Amino acid sequence: MTYEAFVELVERLWEEVPEDFKRGLQGVHVFPEAKPEPGLEGVWRLGEYLDPGPPSAFGGFEGLGRHIALYYGSFLAVAGEGFDWEAEAWETLLHELRHHLESLAGRDDLIREDLRRLDAFRRGGPYGEG
Repeated sequence: MTYEAFVELVERLWEEVPEDFKRGLQGVHVFPEAKPEPGLEGVWRLGEYLDPGPPSAFGGFEGLGRHIALYYGSFLAVAGEGFDWEAEAWETLLHELRHHLESLAGRDDLIREDLRRLDAFRRGGPYGEG
């Protein structure tokens, strides 16, 4: 799948998300590069939720807003034969959207779950166990 086709896929999927779930979100961005998972060689971050948090004493993040980023290069790095681009893009988009909704609700359940899974992976266990 080309970068341009991936962007079109993400745009189409994003249109399927009800507007209420997008509240407070500045947008979804698809970057062409891959994003390595820090400290884990050969592991790629498919997407992330970017929340600047509260403004700091130094003027902080005024106007930056909340975003979802997807990394085409990371998808490309993990895509093998039979890779379901649409299913993986949808799953990643919904995962990052859940981070957004939890942030609005003042929760961090998914962050803690992600950290637990990464810790298990670093210790040599399967990523899906936690």
